[in-house]
Amino acid sequence: MNKSFTIGIDLILIVIASTLFSTLPSLAQQKRLSPHESIHGFIDDNFLSIVYGRPYTKNPRTGEMRKIWGGLVPYGKVWRTGADEATLFFTQKPITIGSTTIPAGGYTLFTLLAEDSTAKLIINKHLGDWGTEYHEKEDFARVDMKKQTLEKLVDQFTMVIEKNPSGGGVLKLTWENTEYSVVFTVVR
Repeated sequence: MNKSFTIGIDLILIVIASTLFSTLPSLAQQKRLSPHESIHGFIDDNFLSIVYGRPYTKNPRTGEMRKIWGGLVPYGKVWRTGADEATLFFTQKPITIGSTTIPAGGYTLFTLLAEDSTAKLIINKHLGDWGTEYHEKEDFARVDMKKQTLEKLVDQFTMVIEKNPSGGGVLKLTWENTEYSVVFTVVR
């Protein structure tokens, strides 16, 4: 089979899977209060996709401002990295994050925030749960994230996949006045 045809099928399957996981209401165990988004990136001939819920700084029920880091995202406790269903991450090719090589496939992303505001990105092999269900024994890797204070307040949790100027890519999580990021490279 032609290699470009195989890559094309892989890409189609990843897009279909990410769309299904973001739209199937049967996955939701309760009504969604946050909008959902699928983001995609094409870094060094590798297609990546993330499906996640985008909560706001304001409480959707009361309209009150919430403390995000150290409040809604608690210290010392695993956070679903978004809202509602667990955040899904797909990569068409293997990537290296930190010192860990992540095989091509689908994963769940969690975040662990420490009291000193350092954070780890958790890449977990278990898929298809509500976001508060976490299976630590299924962790594939825990990777330190870089923290940056933002000048402008970000009202809605946002994730992006961008090209890294020094090669590879970067995954960024921004909310309130903070951005956490982690760089990755595509395995050749």
